[in-house]
Amino acid sequence: MTIVETVKPTVTIDSRGTMCPGPITDLFRAYRNANLGDIIELWATDPAAKPDVQTWAKRSGNEVVAMIEEKGYLRIQVRIVRKGPVRSPVQT
Repeated sequence: MTIVETVKPTVTIDSRGTMCPGPITDLFRAYRNANLGDIIELWATDPAAKPDVQTWAKRSGNEVVAMIEEKGYLRIQVRIVRKGPVRSPVQT
């Protein structure tokens, strides 16, 4: 387990048990309803969630605050610092 300082999330999204594109789609939905300054915490068991969230945060201009490896899942915290027209990370 990784020890890092975390912040209290505004919203927690439990995507454990879903595979790509589930976790990033859930994060994107939460982002659309979020306000600037909000912290979205994503729980995921899909190993692709880590690089997917990092890529999404970079493209959208938002900040990954923490990635914490818990027993059996990953907790990822993202601070919303930019809102705007961001394409869905999933091609439909």
